[in-house]
Amino acid sequence: MDTKNIIWRQFGAAIDMLKNAIVTCPDDLWGDRSHQPEYWYLVYHTLFWLDLYLSDSFNEFTPPIPFTLDELDPAGLLPERVYTKEELQTYLEHGRSKCRSTIQASADLNRLQTCRPEWADMTMTELLIYNLRHVQHHTAQLNMILRQRSGSAPGWIARAE
Repeated sequence: MDTKNIIWRQFGAAIDMLKNAIVTCPDDLWGDRSHQPEYWYLVYHTLFWLDLYLSDSFNEFTPPIPFTLDELDPAGLLPERVYTKEELQTYLEHGRSKCRSTIQASADLNRLQTCRPEWADMTMTELLIYNLRHVQHHTAQLNMILRQRSGSAPGWIARAE
């Protein structure tokens, strides 16, 4: 098996685990604005940065509608409204597809990435692993919140198909 498929199977598994955290979240927890961090917002934050880190240019990045660039505001602005599960599941599928195609289309995983100019010495492989770690970090947070608030959380996924 080649390196691209190995990276995809692990990255795809992290995305699948995030999907399970979305699907299993009870509705009353999803939009609960009284607890910090807000569950739905952690999902959105994770998907926004998944998308951005897979983009060719930080400066030319635009998330799909209805999402905005407010996530980049240094003041830490939250979106104006709670995004629905359906909206974020659609964004997850966008990120999943973009991730798989980015990995498969990369002619050289050792080339320097161009997404973030301040990371000029980071290769595409390192950026993919960095991004995977970010997805898995927040998925673990979501699973912890689920466990604390509902008594259960989705299980581990070893690899994507």
